[in-house]
Amino acid sequence: MASFTFSRELDPLNALFRLHKEWEQPAVNVFRSGDELVIRVEVPGFAPEDLSIESRGQTLSISGKRSEEPAAQGAYHRRERFAGEFSRSLQLSRDVDPSLALASCKHGVLTLRVPARAEAKPRQIAVSAS
Repeated sequence: MASFTFSRELDPLNALFRLHKEWEQPAVNVFRSGDELVIRVEVPGFAPEDLSIESRGQTLSISGKRSEEPAAQGAYHRRERFAGEFSRSLQLSRDVDPSLALASCKHGVLTLRVPARAEAKPRQIAVSAS
């Protein structure tokens, strides 16, 4: 059986991974929980200080950067973990207030909680006797 060796630049598998990396975006789930919008973003291997969240109007932008780790000893045989930068922007509905969002990161999942605007929350109206 013949054995072939490709340079990193010519390896067809690496070319496929480079193409995939260009489209690489973290997976995002968005759902309602009570009076808030919850956004969960998969960011495994990112430290909280490597993540940035910015709100502008009703747009929430999430970005991050993970440094490329050198091989401990020797060279990589295969390299599939994403290294580099990502950016995602989400357009939020007008009934939530992104300026009051809270963020936490645990076990590689970034969780953002965006509360509903006061005027969008249901309120109880008292009935008085006439």
